[in-house]
Amino acid sequence: MTIKERYKGVLERFATAMPEAQTELKYSDPFSLLVAVILSAQCTDKRVNMITPALLEAFPTPKVMAAASQDEIFEYIKSVSYPNNKAKSLLGMAKTLVSEYNSQVPDDMESLLKIPGVGRKTANVILSVVFEKSAMAVDTHVFRVSERIGLTTDSKNPLTTERTLLKYIPEEIVPKAHHWLILHGRYVCKARKPDCLNCIVRDYCRFWSSSSKP
Repeated sequence: MTIKERYKGVLERFATAMPEAQTELKYSDPFSLLVAVILSAQCTDKRVNMITPALLEAFPTPKVMAAASQDEIFEYIKSVSYPNNKAKSLLGMAKTLVSEYNSQVPDDMESLLKIPGVGRKTANVILSVVFEKSAMAVDTHVFRVSERIGLTTDSKNPLTTERTLLKYIPEEIVPKAHHWLILHGRYVCKARKPDCLNCIVRDYCRFWSSSSKP
């Protein structure tokens, strides 16, 4: 099987099974999604979705959040992982949006990376989900699933994985492909014990073909 055949088969299966795939983070605008994505680092989407309604009711805009203190923000997010660091990032993010971007979330990588708390993965999520750009955010699920299936080979880091996926996935479906890989990794191709018997792409999967079948 060639790499192009593997990609074609995997993407077609995902498209059939998950035609409306989207982020599981709840948001209403670019700012609320940026808040949620910053909070989601090493934390479940379920936990973030429990926290953001009250947080965003208290601080609904960058200007309001920028006027708050780090301690005030901390009180709303103290049940997430690394709440002190994330409170600092949220405050810095809000202040930067107000001072540098007229309280608007920018739509380009260079500008996004200047915002506190925003790394390449977070920036790609915003570009893909909000602005529907051909951006591939590589989190632990995307990194693991891509390597396990065989969409990538011996990737050294997320950036290598990102570049390989963008090379082979058609530009117009990259935003959805990002969600397909995340959801597949979250619910089927799990880190400790992949559910191969219920996997819709196992006949295209490098791991399945090389492992002992039940």
